[in-house]
Amino acid sequence: MSPAVTVRVAKDPADREACFAVRKEVFVAEQGVPEDIEYDAHDADAVHVLAVADDGTPLGTGRLLHGPAAAAKTAGDPSVGSLGRLAVLRRARRLGVGAALVRAVEQAARDRGLTAVDLHAQTHALGFYERLGYEAYGPEFPDAGMPHRAMRRAL
Repeated sequence: MSPAVTVRVAKDPADREACFAVRKEVFVAEQGVPEDIEYDAHDADAVHVLAVADDGTPLGTGRLLHGPAAAAKTAGDPSVGSLGRLAVLRRARRLGVGAALVRAVEQAARDRGLTAVDLHAQTHALGFYERLGYEAYGPEFPDAGMPHRAMRRAL
């Protein structure tokens, strides 16, 4: 990753809006996910992480669900968090931004006493997550019209 990129937990409303803007560009505009399903009630309590360039320009985001908000994605295991909404702007891909965001979500999970992180990966991204130590489990399933697999990494 370029040294000019910083990844941090979103600290204020402006950071959170930057996270949402990245998600809108990647998921809604680029991938065609309907905007009404991209944002949900979990956004209010999730831990959002944000990658920014040295000039403050947002480059990527991800979020961690934990506790009851994560239960539906972790088979109800309260010790497991759920990584989701990982998005990196096209111009920042292949620079290590995505991996840095995943590691930031994992650290946020550790900080909350969680022992593992689950995620639902688009199938084209399985190799990316496998390289970061995630293992796929269960069958392929559709989400927002795209094929996904569940994955987990112990912390």
